[in-house]
Amino acid sequence: MFQNTKQFLVCGLGSLGQHCVIALKKFGVKVIAIEQIMPQSWEFSELPEVLEELIIGDCRQIEVLKKAELHKCRSVLIVTSNEEVNAQTALTVRELNSHVRLVVRSAQENLNQLLNQQLGNFFADDPNQLTASAFALAGLGDETIGLFSLDHHRFQVIKHQIKPHETLYYRSKFYEFNNKKRRILAYLNQDSEDLKGFYQWETNAQLKPGDILIYVELVEELSLNSYEYFGKYKKPKNQWKKTLKKILNRFKLELGQLRAFSLLGKVRTVVLVCTVLILVLLMMGTFLFKFYYPDTTFVYAFYATVILLLGGYGDLFGNFEPISSIPPWLQFFALSLTVIGTAFVGVLYAALTEALLSAKFQLLRTRPAIPQKEHLVIVGLEKVGQRVATYLKKFRQPQVGITFNTDFDRTMLPDIPLIIGNLKESLKQANLNNAKSIIVTTDNEMLNLEIALMTRLINPHSRLVIGAYRKGLSERLTHLLQNAQVISSYAVASEAFAGAAFGENILSLFRQQNKTVLVTEYQIEKNDTLNGLLIAEVSYGYDVVVIFYQSLSQETKLMPSPEIRLKVGDRIIILATVDSLQRIEQGNILLISRCWGLKIYSVPNQDSAFEGANAIARISGCDLVLARSLMKSLPQTLPMPFYKHQAQYLQRELNHILIKTDLISLFNH
Repeated sequence: MFQNTKQFLVCGLGSLGQHCVIALKKFGVKVIAIEQIMPQSWEFSELPEVLEELIIGDCRQIEVLKKAELHKCRSVLIVTSNEEVNAQTALTVRELNSHVRLVVRSAQENLNQLLNQQLGNFFADDPNQLTASAFALAGLGDETIGLFSLDHHRFQVIKHQIKPHETLYYRSKFYEFNNKKRRILAYLNQDSEDLKGFYQWETNAQLKPGDILIYVELVEELSLNSYEYFGKYKKPKNQWKKTLKKILNRFKLELGQLRAFSLLGKVRTVVLVCTVLILVLLMMGTFLFKFYYPDTTFVYAFYATVILLLGGYGDLFGNFEPISSIPPWLQFFALSLTVIGTAFVGVLYAALTEALLSAKFQLLRTRPAIPQKEHLVIVGLEKVGQRVATYLKKFRQPQVGITFNTDFDRTMLPDIPLIIGNLKESLKQANLNNAKSIIVTTDNEMLNLEIALMTRLINPHSRLVIGAYRKGLSERLTHLLQNAQVISSYAVASEAFAGAAFGENILSLFRQQNKTVLVTEYQIEKNDTLNGLLIAEVSYGYDVVVIFYQSLSQETKLMPSPEIRLKVGDRIIILATVDSLQRIEQGNILLISRCWGLKIYSVPNQDSAFEGANAIARISGCDLVLARSLMKSLPQTLPMPFYKHQAQYLQRELNHILIKTDLISLFNH
């Protein structure tokens, strides 16, 4: 974590690169950037001033990297829009500097793993992957706002408003709500509009109906409403009704698709008309030939008409008699049969070709029918949209995908209804009036704006989630569509990239009240700012929540006790904002909050004194000999300062063994 080197290099100053520079500057470090061409405009007007140096050149070239003083850099963020350039640059950087941290923008998961094994000290991810879960969970809009897995353990982040009948919450105190599987992250009082972040509440306060809690919970099965996650799906009642409804919906879908592909409809209509015409001509020809040649049987007359329809005009009349003896009207009729028959064969070939193409697509899995109500509509099935749809499948949520790309690979996302067409028709087919949420994720920001405004007109009450990439547009959309959630993919991803640049492993992220919370892994090293601290000091001093601890001996604890002291080789996973990661990086622990003391008045007996000394040593981290000495000279205030939640925890432990205590503020003494 904390090193003397504070210089970072950013390769590529596109939108993501500029966001990364701003995110890094929050850590108070020097940032150098390389860009192939001087940008004509900046998303952040202050960016040229905050850069230590801007080098114009190709970041793949050794001379350009040397000019950027690569040997002095702690990390290199390679975030151009060209993944091939990113991979080449990473290889060149590692050739020049075997220790520098590499943070690479790449969507090639297999290649990323191989490069990590080969290059070491390497982090790679795709902004689309990092933000897909944020889009999906914002679209769901239910209580679950975050999902992630850690070493085969699954966690979910819940936002819940307490109801009067819920005994789990109602009349409980904050400290009672926290347990070995659950930790409170934020709290919103029903009488206030300000969300209280990590630890900004009284642990002894009582929860009331109407209060909103955000908490992380360890779960065996992740669930959302009636949809089970990784569990057994319950077969609904009245299955035949649902099956009939499904068939009707499927019929409607086919009609809609037929309207969308009007050319196919025309081909089928022409085939039908031609078939009727051929049948009429076949009957007419049979009767005419029988009438003109009385000695001919009906069977021969029928075959003669068929031969003419198949183009056998010359051969057939050559066998009858010299053509001069045939009336002109019959010759003309025979020639007409041949011409019409030839045209029919052409139409027949077209119909067979269309049927073969249709059969090819029908070999694919049949897609579900478009839901009628309470479904999610994903508009734009590029990288972000596809990942959002895949994410939502875990919840078995009804959804429909819309793409305007007529060349879209129809083998993609076979489990969801798909609509391909123009904007207006697609929105109509998607039953937007009854949709639960609309998630707009196309790569075109202007198109996203147009879709957002159209959906607001069609369904003003639905939940609207819009993707944005540029800073200015995301801010304007937020003001224009106040009830919509605007997610800036690059702004969210840049926080993860910046955190990874300091050597930490960003495992996942989620959005909490328009703030990004990063799931971050730390491996404790000798010179780390976290080495030697109690988990309580890490939590309250840096405003983070420790949800996972693994000792050097591989002993694992979930929602670990605040009494554990971190040592070299330990591994922890925390929930933290970028500001918290910044303080950890700089070792800027919140000492001003460590301003509470505990006064001990008396102990009932020697056993309580013995257990009390153990509790003081365990929770405060002081020497056990000192704790026993303190318990022999009461009353007195413990000489060590505490964070408030830490002091209240110790007070509860001492009260359990009947030791009288009082919490005091050291600012008043």
